[in-house]
Amino acid sequence: MTLIPVERTTASRIGQVDFNNLDFGLHMSDHILVAEYSNGQWGAARIKPYGTMEFYPAMMALHYGQSVFEGMKAFRMENGDISVFRAATHLERFNRSLERMCMPTVPASLFLDGLFELIRTDQDWVSGNPGCSLYLRPFCFASEARLKIKVAEKYHFIILTSPAGPYYTKPYRLKVETEYTRTVEGGTGFAKCAGNYGSSYYPMQLAFQEGYDQVLWTDGKEHKYIDEVGMMNVMFMIDGVLTTPKLNTAILSGVTRDSVLTLAKDMGVRTEERRISVEEIETNLKQGRISEAFGTGTAAVVAPITTINISGTDHQIPEPTPSSFQSKVKNLLSDMRTGRAADIHGWNHIIQI
Repeated sequence: MTLIPVERTTASRIGQVDFNNLDFGLHMSDHILVAEYSNGQWGAARIKPYGTMEFYPAMMALHYGQSVFEGMKAFRMENGDISVFRAATHLERFNRSLERMCMPTVPASLFLDGLFELIRTDQDWVSGNPGCSLYLRPFCFASEARLKIKVAEKYHFIILTSPAGPYYTKPYRLKVETEYTRTVEGGTGFAKCAGNYGSSYYPMQLAFQEGYDQVLWTDGKEHKYIDEVGMMNVMFMIDGVLTTPKLNTAILSGVTRDSVLTLAKDMGVRTEERRISVEEIETNLKQGRISEAFGTGTAAVVAPITTINISGTDHQIPEPTPSSFQSKVKNLLSDMRTGRAADIHGWNHIIQI
C-alpha cells in the first residue's frame, strides 16, 4: 500500500451539513486527493483540504475537452465499517475512458490506495442514515496551458467526495428522441467523458419543456434502436424477461447495469442483452407485454419509468410495487452494500473503522 501524506483541514465544514436533508452533489467533504502527471509519469498523490485551485485560462481541458470522470459510492455498514462498492470495476472503466480520450491511465496503486485513504480521512462524512452514502467522484483532466490542438502532456487526477441522501424521485416520463443524438457507434458514448453530458443538455431541455423528465436516446445512425435513458442504462421487463440494449461503443458499460443483470440471474430471472427497436417497444407497450421499465445508474440505483412517448403518443407502464423486480433488486443491492445481506460476489471493499 502506498503511503499518502495527509494535510488535514483546520476548520471542518461537516457541522454546516444537514445529513437528514442532503441535496445531491451540493456539499463537498473536507478533503480531496490530488496527483499530477508530467514528463510521462504520475507524481505522488497527496490529500489536502477542499478549496479553490489555480489553473491557467489556457488549460487545454477547457478548450479541447480532455476530461473524464467516474461516479462511485461508499456506504456505512451496520457494524460501523465502510464498504466501497466495486472499486476495481470502476477503475477499469475509468482507464478505458482515459485511453479513448488519449489520456494517461491511472495506476491501481494511485487510484485505489488514494481513494481508500481519502475515505478514511473523511470517514465522518459517511452517514449511517438509511439510504445515505458518500458519493465518490474521481476525475482527470488536461491541465497543460497551451492553445495548440494536440494531446496534452500534463494532467491532474483528483478525487472529490460528497455526502448523498436517499435518491427519491417520481417515476420518469420519457420522450423517445429521434432527432438529436447523444453519441454514435465509434464515438465516445462508452466513455465517461465530460463532452457526452454537455451535448445531452439541449434535447433534454426541449423534453423538459414538453413535460417529460428525460429522453430515451436512440441510435445515432437510424434512430431505430434504443440506447440509453438520460444518463443511465435502461431495462425493460418484457414477458418476464429482463431485457436491455446490448453494449456497443455508443452505450456506457454501467457498473449498476452489470450488477443488476448479475443479481437477476441469481434471483432466477431470465435476462437478454440485445438490440431493442423502438418499434418493438411500441408494439409491446400497446399489447401490455412490458410490466416494468427502469433506468440504472450509480446515483439512483434504479429509477422507475411509467410513461414513454413515442411519435407523440404517451404509453403507460405500471408503477413498481414492493414485489416488482426493480424494487427487490434495489433492496438487495442496498443490503449487500451495508452488510445486511451476504456479498456473494465480493463486490465490497471493506474499510475497517
